[in-house]
Amino acid sequence: MSMGKFDFKDVKKLQKNLQRMKNEFPQFMEECIRELAGRLLAKTVARTPVKTGDLRRGWQIGDVVRLPGGGVHVEIVNNVEYALYVEYGHVTRLRTGWVNGKFMLTLSEQELKRELPGIMERKLKKYMEKHMGR
Repeated sequence: MSMGKFDFKDVKKLQKNLQRMKNEFPQFMEECIRELAGRLLAKTVARTPVKTGDLRRGWQIGDVVRLPGGGVHVEIVNNVEYALYVEYGHVTRLRTGWVNGKFMLTLSEQELKRELPGIMERKLKKYMEKHMGR
C-alpha cells in the first residue's frame, strides 16, 4: 500500500480568496449600482430637451440603499414639477390636443438594460481576477 502526499497550500489560499470575495461582494455591488446609476443619469440628461435648462439640471442620483435580502437600490429622480409631463406626455393647456412624451428616462433605461450584460461581465471578470490573482 502506498501513501500519497498532498500539499493543501493552494486549497487554503483558494478558500481565503473566496472568503475575501464573499466579504467584499456587498461593496462591489454598491460600486456597480453607483456606476450604472451614473451611466443612466448621463444618458437621461443627454436625452432631456432644453428650454431653460432647469429640467436637465433637475436630474439627480438618490442615495444607495442596501436591501434586507442583500440587494442594492438607487433612484434617479427629477423634482422639477413638469418632469413627468415631459417624460410621458400631456394634454395641451386648452385641452385641444396631446403633446407626446420624450421618454428621456424610459428610453435610457431600455438602452442601459441592453448594455448591462456586457458591462457586468467585464466588471465581474475584473473582480474575480483581482481576488484570484490572475
